[in-house]
Amino acid sequence: MIDSNSKPVELVIFDCDGVLVDSERIAVRVQQEVGAQLGWPLTEAEVVRHFIGRSHAAGWQVVVERLGKTVAAEWEQRFEQRHRELVDTELEPVDGIVEALAALGLPSCVASSGTHDKMRHTLGRTGLYEHFEGRIFSATEVERGKPAPDLFLHAAQRMGFAPEVCAVVEDSGPGTRAARAAGMRCFGYTGGPTGADALTGPGTVLFSDMRQLPALLRVTTG
Repeated sequence: MIDSNSKPVELVIFDCDGVLVDSERIAVRVQQEVGAQLGWPLTEAEVVRHFIGRSHAAGWQVVVERLGKTVAAEWEQRFEQRHRELVDTELEPVDGIVEALAALGLPSCVASSGTHDKMRHTLGRTGLYEHFEGRIFSATEVERGKPAPDLFLHAAQRMGFAPEVCAVVEDSGPGTRAARAAGMRCFGYTGGPTGADALTGPGTVLFSDMRQLPALLRVTTG
């Protein structure tokens, strides 16, 4: 449980996909395309439940359990190829994030379920990589991915901050659960495909416009 009399936030930890780069919509679309091709038609809600906010390994295991390793390998190959194509042609920063980062006034870093290679690609395509270079952490660096707290605790430790002075900005259910498990305050961004219900929980502030974030941080911790 997060103490209502928490200390002011000293570090903001951003998820990447859906928080910094508007890639979750692309990922959902591609998962649906590949699923239809390989015999597992998925609704948007099903894609969000099975894949969004989880590590690559966790998503791959879902397909293995449903369709077997051979089909899962084909799924992975098709997804990666198509996803990269659309990132190169369509990816944009999340609406309002550039303004939010400029007004933040606090140390920040990235902690994502994605690999470093993926983040170099997506953050690089949107011009955000240089802003966070040297302060980017991946689930590949820890034993357990979200919803376990390991990644956020790892990022805080590497940045030199205690969990109780950290705030996490997330857009997925596994991500918000991980933040709460780490004992950090959480800000759940509802502007993407994940519904607000999946983000709701103790110590979590929901918001729909990234431009609101700097003021929300000040209001909730001042």
